[in-house]
Amino acid sequence: MRTDTPAVDIHALTRRYGDFTAADQVTLTVARGEVFGFLGPNGAGKTTTIKMLTGLVRPSAGTGTVDGLDLATEGERIKTRIGYMSQLFSLYGDLTVEENIEFAAGMHEVTGARLEARRDWVLDMAGLREHRARMTGALPLGWKQRLALGCAVLHEPAVLFLDEPTSGVDPVARRQFWDVIRRLARLGTAVFVSTHYMEEAEFCDRLAFMNRGRMVSCGTPAGLRGTMQEPILRVDTDDAPRAVPLVAASSEVIDASLFGRGLRVVVKEAERGIQELEALFGANQLSLKGIERIAPSLEDVFVAAVNRAGGAVVS
Repeated sequence: MRTDTPAVDIHALTRRYGDFTAADQVTLTVARGEVFGFLGPNGAGKTTTIKMLTGLVRPSAGTGTVDGLDLATEGERIKTRIGYMSQLFSLYGDLTVEENIEFAAGMHEVTGARLEARRDWVLDMAGLREHRARMTGALPLGWKQRLALGCAVLHEPAVLFLDEPTSGVDPVARRQFWDVIRRLARLGTAVFVSTHYMEEAEFCDRLAFMNRGRMVSCGTPAGLRGTMQEPILRVDTDDAPRAVPLVAASSEVIDASLFGRGLRVVVKEAERGIQELEALFGANQLSLKGIERIAPSLEDVFVAAVNRAGGAVVS
């Protein structure tokens, strides 16, 4: 494992398929021991970028390294330095837990005493020591997830790529999974994770928002929230369903949505927005219990960034 270079360092990385550009001039650096989140709507270019970083697809343009190895010329060597886990988990359901671990070990040439130590680590981390002989296909989803993670890091990779790894997993299992991720990062593994869950994005050290193949924002969760320019108002009302279309049509409103029993409203300017909403509710005889400006969530920032970049691609 190299320690004198970033874990991931790419500049203007691009992948074209004919006339279609799936990833367009993506530039970012991921430090060792950093958890880096990759967010974006479907078709944003996340998976294509990960395929380039894992040596599965060669870039059409741009430069980059993973663990100090060149993406354009050392793709096969990169595969030996990384771990990869997708939402499909890459496990064999007709093998036992221990057989899946041994298969992963064989793929990465982990043998002898090292295999014994790493097998024990995986079984303990996944809580499967007493279930090592069970068929993997019969395991609960959360256990499968932790086993897949263990197999992905059995060879102690420098960089771990997680492509929407918690899809369909319950919140408790998801939190346990992230506890393991943070432990791996503290030991020096760089973790590159794509996700649709905003609560998971909060666990990352830094985030990149992707849209239409381009990276549109990058920073820490707190830093990204600080970039939100549009004020957000919480409107307390008993008439929320009836109020939403009326509020959304206002010239001062950028976006309006149901929020609990009230509304979450993004406006162009706070004071004018409040005045407009008070007048609108009065004119339409809608109940108005209060209006309060609130801090933006990461989802607010994400939606605003995607909209500024042309909106999500509609499939």
